[in-house]
Parts: sequence; C-alpha cells; structure tokens
Amino acid sequence: MFCVSALVSDPRKRQESRNRGSHPTPVLLVHGANDNADRAWANPGEAGGYGCGTISCPSTGLMQYLTDRGYRVFAINFAHKQGDNLMQAQQVGDAIAVIKDRLGVSQVDLVGWSKGEMSTRAYVSSLHPTWGRPYAGDVRRLITLGGPNGGYDYPYAHGWAHDFSVWPQCGGSVNAPSPHLYMTCYGTYTAHPEFAFTPTNGYDAFPGQRQMLARWDTAYGIDMTQQDWYTTYYGGQGFYTSGSGIQTAIDAGSLITPLHKAGIPGTVATYLLAGGSPNVLGIYNENRGPSDGVVFVNSALDRTGIANVAGTSLITTANHLQLGWHSSACAQIAAWLG
Repeated sequence: MFCVSALVSDPRKRQESRNRGSHPTPVLLVHGANDNADRAWANPGEAGGYGCGTISCPSTGLMQYLTDRGYRVFAINFAHKQGDNLMQAQQVGDAIAVIKDRLGVSQVDLVGWSKGEMSTRAYVSSLHPTWGRPYAGDVRRLITLGGPNGGYDYPYAHGWAHDFSVWPQCGGSVNAPSPHLYMTCYGTYTAHPEFAFTPTNGYDAFPGQRQMLARWDTAYGIDMTQQDWYTTYYGGQGFYTSGSGIQTAIDAGSLITPLHKAGIPGTVATYLLAGGSPNVLGIYNENRGPSDGVVFVNSALDRTGIANVAGTSLITTANHLQLGWHSSACAQIAAWLG
C-alpha cells in the first residue's frame, strides 16, 4: 500500500502546483527510514530536534523550496517505515505511473533520501521480485541525498550505543533493528529476536535495514570504545551481548552488491549529494571517517554501477537529517533538476 500526494504549503494551491508549474518534469520525493513524507519534505520540525537533526528546526523543507520555484512536487508514503526496498521500489514505480497518468507526462525526476535511495535506485535498475515490474524508462534524473550507495555498517560498528536507543529494558524506544539477539540491561540478560537484522525465530521486521548493510571495517576499522565491539561486529558472545555479526546479516540479504551489479542505466542522469557534518542531534554519530553522522561520505558518493554520474556535491555543513531542508542542499538539488 502506498499514497502519493502533491505536496504544497497551502492546500488551496495544490491543483495549481500540480498542473501549472513552470518546470515540465514533475518531481517525486522518496523519504527514508522511520519517516513520513510530511515530516521529511514539508514540516521538518514535526518530530522536534530528533527529526530535523538539530536543536532549532525550520518550518519548511525541500517541498516548499521547490514548489516556490515552479516545480510540480509529489511525495510517497510507505506503510512499512523499515520495509523491503524491493517492495518499495515497486511502489515507487506505481507512484510514477499515477503521476504520468494524471499529468500526461512521460518522465519524472526522483529524489531519494537515505533509505529512499535504495528503492529509487532499485526501480531504475530493474532490480525487482520475480513478480515485479521492470523499469519503464520513465525517470529523467535521479538525485540521492545521503544515500548508502556503498552501504553502511553503523549499527554494528557502534552497537552498544545504538542498542541503548532500541532495547526497551535499557530505556530505548526507537523503531530500528539491533545487531544483538541478547543484551544485559541493568543486570538482566534479555532476548529480542524480533529486533534482529536477520530472520530469527519467525521474525523479520527490518528487511529494509538489512538490505543497506556493507562492511566498512577494512576502510575505517571498528569503534573499539564500544562495549563488546569485536563480537558485535564479527559475531559471538560478548560480556554483555550476543549476536551473529554483520557478515551473517549481509549474507541474509544485503542489496548493495546486487544493486551495483544491476547498474543504473546511462539514460538516467544520476546526482549524488552527501552531508559532511557528523553532528546529528540525539544519536552517537559515526566517527570513524568522514560522514554525515550516519552514512560515510564515501558511501553517499559511491559511483559503483552508475553509468551516468552527472554531478556530485558535498555539503560540509549538513548532517544526515538536514539534507532535506538545508539551504545549500536545497539549492544544489534545484540546480540539478534544472
């Protein structure tokens, strides 16, 4: 199930924005994990500082920036905020079909933020389930914002800090997977197979996160300040935790290598935007190498499998959660859309 909506700041202007924008190619915005279209693109402060990435949140985002400049802007909402990216790629294709039908156009421009990069890239790469639709040749430009084009390993590299935001016995409440199956919280050793990256005991609640995994330990090492750092990353029983390690999760269904092999066709001009400020509010920021706080710069700018890289940009003052509203990011996106 998906919903595609025309996003504008004033509901009375929706029809005007949808049908009378000066730019001929409409834009479809695709949000990331644990998010929704309104917060991601139109109301960055909807979830407070945790959602927008900094203490003070703006009241508008990329949606208003683009509509104010004559773009016809649409966005998709996903029913499962951590869902299978191949399934969501099919929903992206369905949304494009709706926009084409309603506006009488042949192509759209795609903007995929964070996990949204995975579904947009899977669609244009024709990476789909056996029953799925192939790419219909209906994307003019693809822009990724902090997308894990080269994958990410943050939950395994910083597992102890990450777990405290997830594990309820330790005070966590974030809707995210854990690299561990067992963890000791306040003296009690507990199991949560439903939090696993890999299918465990009948649970598989976070396929979309597993699909983004890739190892970066050879490039940037491991955060050895984390409790049980070795067994968290490589698997085994630690002092306080136990898990199967990142390679087991990758083997259970990462999409990074399949996406690289499938490739983005040269007919799709692809633009890669990265943030360079690891200062996301409320989380333990990725600190092993240049990053936006979650995704390494080298991952966001990874060109593997992309036939036509039409542009790249590093916004050094933006963290991962600012990429949908930061002024420099918005200006760069508009410039790429043309």
